[in-house]
Amino acid sequence: MDFNSLAENASRLGARLQETLSEQTRDLNIARASSSAYLDNPEDKVRNIKKQLDSNSDREKLEAMKRLIALISKGRNVSEFFPQVVKNVASHNIEVRKLVYIYLLRYAEHEPETALLSINTFQKDLSDSSPLIRAMALRLLSGLNMPVIASILVIAIKKAASDISPYVRKAAALALPKCYNLDPSHQPELIQVLTNLLRDRSPLSIGSVAAAFTAVCPTRLDLLHPHYRRLCRTIIDADEWGQVDLLNLLTRYARTMLARPTEEVDADLRLLLNSAEPLFQSQNPAVGCIGCCQSFYYLAPQSEVPKIVLPLLRLLHASREAERVVLAYLLIAARTLSHAIAPHYARCLVRADDVRQTKVAKVRLLRALITPETHPALLREFTAYAEDADDALVADSIQAIGYCARIVPEATQHCLSALMGFIQSKHDSIVANAVIVLKSLVQIRLQQQQYVPVNGDPTTSPLSIIARLAWRIDEIRHRRHALRAERRAGERVGKGIEGIAEWAPDVLRKSVKVFMEQPPMVKLQTLTLAAKLLVLSPTNRTLALLTRHALALARYDQSVDVRDRGRMLSALLVGVDASIASPWRTAGVRMILFSGKLGVAEDISRHDDDRLPFGTLSAVTGKESLESHLPDWLEEGTESSLRDSEEDMPTAPVITQISSQASVARPISARATPVVLSASDSRASSFSRQNGTKSNWADLDKFYEDANEEEEETESEESEDESEEEDESGEEEEESEAEDESDDGRIHR
Repeated sequence: MDFNSLAENASRLGARLQETLSEQTRDLNIARASSSAYLDNPEDKVRNIKKQLDSNSDREKLEAMKRLIALISKGRNVSEFFPQVVKNVASHNIEVRKLVYIYLLRYAEHEPETALLSINTFQKDLSDSSPLIRAMALRLLSGLNMPVIASILVIAIKKAASDISPYVRKAAALALPKCYNLDPSHQPELIQVLTNLLRDRSPLSIGSVAAAFTAVCPTRLDLLHPHYRRLCRTIIDADEWGQVDLLNLLTRYARTMLARPTEEVDADLRLLLNSAEPLFQSQNPAVGCIGCCQSFYYLAPQSEVPKIVLPLLRLLHASREAERVVLAYLLIAARTLSHAIAPHYARCLVRADDVRQTKVAKVRLLRALITPETHPALLREFTAYAEDADDALVADSIQAIGYCARIVPEATQHCLSALMGFIQSKHDSIVANAVIVLKSLVQIRLQQQQYVPVNGDPTTSPLSIIARLAWRIDEIRHRRHALRAERRAGERVGKGIEGIAEWAPDVLRKSVKVFMEQPPMVKLQTLTLAAKLLVLSPTNRTLALLTRHALALARYDQSVDVRDRGRMLSALLVGVDASIASPWRTAGVRMILFSGKLGVAEDISRHDDDRLPFGTLSAVTGKESLESHLPDWLEEGTESSLRDSEEDMPTAPVITQISSQASVARPISARATPVVLSASDSRASSFSRQNGTKSNWADLDKFYEDANEEEEETESEESEDESEEEDESGEEEEESEAEDESDDGRIHR
């Protein structure tokens, strides 16, 4: 067991508990003296507040301030008492001053001129004995939104940044962005203060320092070089919101200064990942979800990125707000981690009490988790979701069924059967979305020249699906619905007009009949259908009349697009009739109408989530922001030596052996003083004094000189009598004591 590590962890824990206790109990006296009676404020007591504030009794002032704070907590505007409250800012009663500062922090921004009259008192309170008063005074000065006091605020921040209380230093860090917003010209001075605060070893204030760094000088990441490793080790001890700020700052630093992780991860990057990994267990969703998961998603090697899956799933049911955020991040992570999320799909199923946005997000996530192993269960879920009353959820569920048919070939028949069943529904939204998905699937199969039914089922062939849709065209009422009657070489000829399926002319007749009542999208598809049918059978007089009538209606339509499409098709179809039919012209028109558009008209698998960054507000709101993107990795990271600090420097080895001359056997003196070799600087001397040892030599030369003298004295002692030895030994002891005193004086000097 490493007892040094245990002692260090115990010391850190004790310091953290002490700082947390002091922070949480700083308002203990206020809370203890408060009572629910102050929340009940009749109007007569409210009118008496001004009189109490002008009183000479501290008890009445304290009662009036408590009533004001209670009114503020209830949301009432009590700014009318501002002049009377400001006069009590220099009260000798510490409880009154605390409440006065709480009031001023709330209303000083609205009346900065009145608060400015007491600025001398605020400056004096920066030296108060109470850390709470010192911090409140700085917060109040930074809350006065007046550029004229920017210079005074800078001086106050410098003083608070060197305060002995970590709570005051935290207030100084929080005041830096406010001062920078007041007057950006003070940025060099603020950066110097920020550099000093980065040396702070208190975990209570380091999170606020990270937030101030991001606001004041976000591009000066080079200032973090000597503090990077210590900040990584401090993450675990910081407060929850400080951990979020630290992780965001260190993540940007790693992406800017370190090399891209490959098979061998940089030691500094590994330090950050190891320091952040315990935060996966945090109960705060902001720490475990936004901070830690974002760091691993963008910094960890590909083999370690799946570690974020279980922490995200654990936070999925923390609260409704956290659930929506986690789902947004899971949607982005599913692009590369679907294999790690798919086994846990049951934790992402839609619940009846979910809100609309959560239901839609869950369906999109489940669609991304479709695999050959999970598709049977997920298809049942999508089929059930398609009966929901929310149109957005219905559309996503039906599109998910079509997506499953595309990526899992063995599920195609099941998906087509479900989609064909939706066409018989009584709800227009279900029918319309089923038609759109079926159209996409049919187009894909026709482009891939897959004309045969799936698993021998004749109802799943492309022509059968189109025919069934055509017979139900009167029951399908949706502006996005449009049938395409494309014919390809080798298709079976219908029973009606030669070269045309039997249902196609009747579809055109019904469409032209209600042409003026349809939206522009349907009119465009009707014109295209009429032109295609005429090209397929130019000798049919019925089709020619229908096409001519449709083009005539389009010529005077209100929509510009419809009129343009009608003029284009009229010019294209000139000469395509029974009398002057030209084979080469008909072939050219056929190629334009049937082969002019390549690719599928609609890709049902894409969403805007693919371009949103992980772990940012943009992922939740869907609004892309330039500030949310992290910089790309460097090809080669900066030198590791830049991040060396005093803590990383190797300690000087203790010399335990001396030269052969000095190692000659020496008689053990009566004092038995241990030999201690130490450096000549003041730090080593103080360390020796603290540990109860006394340094008798300033350096090695002095040590060897004294050793030689002792050897000579020893030789002279051996040649004399015992009595003479005793006398000489007494004299030697007196001489050695005098030498020790003189040496001690030189060392201390």
